[in-house]
Amino acid sequence: MTILVTGGAGYVGSHVVHALTETGRGVVVVDNMRTGSPAAVPSGTPVHTIDVTDTAKLEQVIQDHGVTACIHLAGLKNPGESMKDPGLYFHHNATGTLSVLNALVRTGVRDLVFSSSCSVYGAAEKLPITEDSPLQPISPYGHSKLVGERMIEAYGNAHGLRWMSLRYFNAAGAALDGSIGEDWGPTHNLVPLLAKAALGARPPVTLFGSDYPTEDGTAVRDYTHVVDLAEAHVLALDHLRDGGASAALNLGTGTGYSVLQVVRGLEQVAGRPLPVTFGDRRPGDPPVVWADPARAFEVLGWRARFGLPEILATAWRWHAGTSHLAG
Repeated sequence: MTILVTGGAGYVGSHVVHALTETGRGVVVVDNMRTGSPAAVPSGTPVHTIDVTDTAKLEQVIQDHGVTACIHLAGLKNPGESMKDPGLYFHHNATGTLSVLNALVRTGVRDLVFSSSCSVYGAAEKLPITEDSPLQPISPYGHSKLVGERMIEAYGNAHGLRWMSLRYFNAAGAALDGSIGEDWGPTHNLVPLLAKAALGARPPVTLFGSDYPTEDGTAVRDYTHVVDLAEAHVLALDHLRDGGASAALNLGTGTGYSVLQVVRGLEQVAGRPLPVTFGDRRPGDPPVVWADPARAFEVLGWRARFGLPEILATAWRWHAGTSHLAG
């Protein structure tokens, strides 16, 4: 059994690859290296620098490595950027997913785990968000992920593809052993930006929005440890292999934290104040998002093991490490 992991040199993808290899599974990585790094991939794992929109090259990799299943994480993730350049997001996230689907069907691969997003729900009117909540994206990024889900479901109906769409709620944190984490170069995510500012490697971080209808006026998110997310992908593959039904599942902790709570938490971990400023709300950002993860436990037996304290501790250990600073 060889698993194709698209985007496997990226932040979440590299953690997924490590989780797979730790269970003894063969893995081959495809990544265009736009935001990924070969150094994040376990030694000895084949890596092909290919864009997933190149269907022919994908098919060749699948055939050469005897791929039997795929975890598709390749894509772009920045709702704000997608508001300014929607075509970029539909190209990489929707067209890219279509290319992956065609490559899988043409080569006879029938198991697919898809990296989706809570952005498919948009600004939820009722919390917590369940898988039955209305799908009303408010950014091109969210729409591109929902288009991906719809295409995958259609290919399942037409071609017998078995699939799991995993709707992440704000991935954060780093490997428990400090070996890999979220590169702060290409990221727009809160925790690595705060860590970079705390280390004096960037100006103060702008917090977008201080007038949300929340307790402290800042947006609330369900921060989920990347190690927990990686484990969910392994469980999703096992579910499909064992004949489980296709499904879309929320991956979150069920607890929301405000942006200011994250700032204060990281200040405690780092032992220093974090330089921040406030700016206007960012288009495409809902005010409050947190998950009901019950169905993921029912279907996969998955439950987040780590909370915000572990997220911040592992993230700070990674970012403050000398090897990361040297890179």
